[in-house]
Amino acid sequence: VMLVLPATLTHVEARDILGMLSQALASEPEGATVPLDASALKQFDSSALAVFLECQRLAQASGRRFVLRQPPAKLQALAKLYGVDALLPTE
Repeated sequence: VMLVLPATLTHVEARDILGMLSQALASEPEGATVPLDASALKQFDSSALAVFLECQRLAQASGRRFVLRQPPAKLQALAKLYGVDALLPTE
């Protein structure tokens, strides 16, 4: 199952999206790799990074692997600016 992000992920949407993603992660079997398609993401702020880092933490804590697919270049640049790019596994 591939999870897909909406076009917007700012502080306004972060709580709801994190809730949706955490439920989806929990429904995957232990040991699973859970891909998150970020290709549709157009509008975001640093809250998006917080959501991704929390998903990574939740996945690791439950024996799963979280992978961000097709993150926009601006998101990668933001992650690098904040020094968390190495913490976000991408494909």
